[in-house]
Amino acid sequence: MNSVEETKALTPWIGALPSDWRATRLDAVADVLFSNVDKHTLEGEEPVRLCNYVDVYKNERITGSLNFMEASAEPLEIEKFQIRRGDVLATKDSEEADDIAIPALVADDLPGVLCGYHLALIRPRFSTVSGPFLAWLHSSKSFRAQYEAKAVGVTRFGLSQYAFRAARVPIPPFPEQQRIAAYLDASCAAIDAAVAAKRHQLETLDALRRSTIKRAVTKGLNPSVSMLRTDVDWIPEMPQHWRLVRVKDAMDFFNTVRVPLSAAERGVMTKKTYDYYGASGVIDKVEAYLFDGTYILIAEDGANLLTRSKPLAFLATGQFWVNNHAHILKPRWGGDDTFFMNLLESQDFSLFVTGAAQPKLTMENLGRFKLAVPRVAEQKEIAAFIREKDAEFRPLFAQIERQIETLVAYRKSLIHECVTGQRRITEADLNQVKAHG
Repeated sequence: MNSVEETKALTPWIGALPSDWRATRLDAVADVLFSNVDKHTLEGEEPVRLCNYVDVYKNERITGSLNFMEASAEPLEIEKFQIRRGDVLATKDSEEADDIAIPALVADDLPGVLCGYHLALIRPRFSTVSGPFLAWLHSSKSFRAQYEAKAVGVTRFGLSQYAFRAARVPIPPFPEQQRIAAYLDASCAAIDAAVAAKRHQLETLDALRRSTIKRAVTKGLNPSVSMLRTDVDWIPEMPQHWRLVRVKDAMDFFNTVRVPLSAAERGVMTKKTYDYYGASGVIDKVEAYLFDGTYILIAEDGANLLTRSKPLAFLATGQFWVNNHAHILKPRWGGDDTFFMNLLESQDFSLFVTGAAQPKLTMENLGRFKLAVPRVAEQKEIAAFIREKDAEFRPLFAQIERQIETLVAYRKSLIHECVTGQRRITEADLNQVKAHG
């Protein structure tokens, strides 16, 4: 067994290991295979299902509940890359070097499911190391730092089989591996549940904020105002002193000014000072600007026109550049930017969106979309109300987001401490966390 000093030298990313742990190469305790099974279905091959990159990247556990891709493979490939319960699958390439070797544990026996291309299959030798422990070990970002250091690439980074096989791994006694994995299973499940609850709080709070603002921009601030029914499907009623107006009559378009810049063009820029906007906000910085002032931007294309997972309309202020994926508008007659931006954001444009593969809200369709609009003075009152409400909601959002950050940081720290022996897990610890779970 290695001494503490020897072990520390072997694993600089860990520091000293407990005296009853040892460190070794991954290929001393597990077989490492790189799959060459691609996504094609070829005549003469046997039908299979593939566990692919996205299945691993988005799931900590690979189970039969996942919707695996249909493909085909040769008998030798099936024999070699059929995944088994206890295997660990890890991503072997990524667009970022620090986002590589992301693991998932195969939790079920899945006949006919093969490890797909772009993945490493790590098959533990169960007399020495357990799959669940190896999966949690690879979940530690500090452990994966050794993979990051060996990743090769420019726009996309990759790992060789040698990088996996030569990875230095800590090996606790087998019963302790099992305790660590079970402890992290229970502890991280509890943390994940707490994070999910906090995210639900954010969604509920955001829904309340949106409904508060939508009522203000569509019905005004006076709850006693007389309402007038309209013949516009998406405006069943409006305050009787408001007027119906098309977007193109209430606002000016500045789409002719926008200019798209390719990633290559932006990549050679050295003084990237100004925001570069796309359909959903800032996507880069550039050396020059096209606009100077406050404008309303609204997406012209993209799935978000229908999913609304991100804001559709937003304000751009100062000096900035816009590509050809966002409409640029400015209210006429001194109209309030904040009012119109929130009014547009509150609308459902789905009936005016064309295209299935690539949804698009053309300038023509956006221009003929009708809005209910008050006079400028009332617009400004509503805008002031929105700013006041945003100021009330902002600290509530920030508080919940800080709580989520704390939970996520604790989860990362807990994994690292457990898989490196900084926190020793006893049967009492395991029983306690299971009791509270």
